[in-house]
Amino acid sequence: MKEFDVLTIFPELIECYLIHGVIGKALNKGLAEVKIHNLRDFTSDKHKKVDDSPYGGGAGMVMQIESFYNVINYIKSDGQPRKVVLLSPQGRVFSQKVAQEFYNENQELVLVCGRYEGIDERIKNIIDEEISIGDYIISGGELAALVIIDSIVRLIPGALGDESSAKEDSFMRGFLDYPQYTRPEEFNGMRVPDVLLSGDHKKIALWRKKEALRNTLQKRPDLLKNLSNEEMQILKELCSEINRNILGVHDESVYN
Repeated sequence: MKEFDVLTIFPELIECYLIHGVIGKALNKGLAEVKIHNLRDFTSDKHKKVDDSPYGGGAGMVMQIESFYNVINYIKSDGQPRKVVLLSPQGRVFSQKVAQEFYNENQELVLVCGRYEGIDERIKNIIDEEISIGDYIISGGELAALVIIDSIVRLIPGALGDESSAKEDSFMRGFLDYPQYTRPEEFNGMRVPDVLLSGDHKKIALWRKKEALRNTLQKRPDLLKNLSNEEMQILKELCSEINRNILGVHDESVYN
């Protein structure tokens, strides 16, 4: 079972997400556990105050160190191995590779959610790592924590209805996913590609690989690394196809 602790002043933001979808099913099956700790319960202030104005002046409020220090010590008091991660724009950028890394580690993951203008810098002395989910600003760490939990839980055997789903997700193979279609076969003049209706699994597999590479070439060419010989050949064909289309020459695909 994969275990997570979330430190937050808004536990309801985490709770409402945990009852739905893949995470909700995984929790019900006992495949994962998410423990939510309200930082206000770990402050000595009678008003449960967790923030104050910054030393040196400036706009906004800064979260105080006390409640974080107290709750992390409380969580660690049982002596079990844990990694304490601060959700921060200054951290290592989260990716599928990092999700796999965290999943493989045999320790509980403690996710620290900040708010306002941030957390007292002394938090850095009681965490193990900082993680960012991207170069943009959000209101707090709760959304980032849920992104990380969701991506890791999907890797747990039994969490998904179809075990092959996780293996076929975007980024699991190193590039973007192929297009997906379902019924009806035609809608408003838009048809499902004939190859997907052919029943020829070899042609379908080739089509999917080629379209995944096409998506990646067009949208995220930076991901096209460490390709197999077959993938390199398909990529060359795609580049030739694009060049021919630019010149107005139609391509006859190998899988049609």
